Amino acid sequence: MAAPCHTQSPTPRAGEAPGRRRRVLTLALMGLICSVTLAACGSAKLPELEAYRDRIKARPAGAIEPLPAFRPPTTFLYEPQDRRDPFVMDRESEEVAVRRQPSGLAPDPSRRKEELEQYPLDALRMVGTLRQEDAMWALLRTKDGRLHRVGVGNYLGKNNGQITLISEDEVQLTEIVPDGAGDWRERQSSIALESSSRR
Repeated sequence: MAAPCHTQSPTPRAGEAPGRRRRVLTLALMGLICSVTLAACGSAKLPELEAYRDRIKARPAGAIEPLPAFRPPTTFLYEPQDRRDPFVMDRESEEVAVRRQPSGLAPDPSRRKEELEQYPLDALRMVGTLRQEDAMWALLRTKDGRLHRVGVGNYLGKNNGQITLISEDEVQLTEIVPDGAGDWRERQSSIALESSSRR
């Protein structure tokens, strides 16, 4: 039979156990001191908080302003008597309407828009011309720097402007604009050649 095996615990080194106990006692003492200090602070502030609470409760309740009185809107009863009906033309307006005949002028809604019709006229600059046999072409530049060649009959601008004449100094066109009375009228416009100092 094998003899039982006995293990012997290592003998603690001198000074190890007392030092550990000292550290534990120090930490415990510090925790106790902190707890007592916090409790004392809380106890010292508690009467002040209770007194403040009592002062707030003792204040009289504030008055709530009443809602403003509702005033019904003033009604107006229209009594025409000898007044003119606002929904009927007077005699002068009827005479003007009879004399005025529709011009028959209007933009063509089925016409396909050209590229330069997306720009207002003041956004186009005439920078030169080209001549090819009997045809004169104008060179127009947009604000983004793109150069376009246009001829008589092309459209420009936002108001259905059609080029009618191109010279070395300008492009002339006829626009179709509202006349303010429900009809259309023609308006002459032009784009002058940009001076060399502005190019």
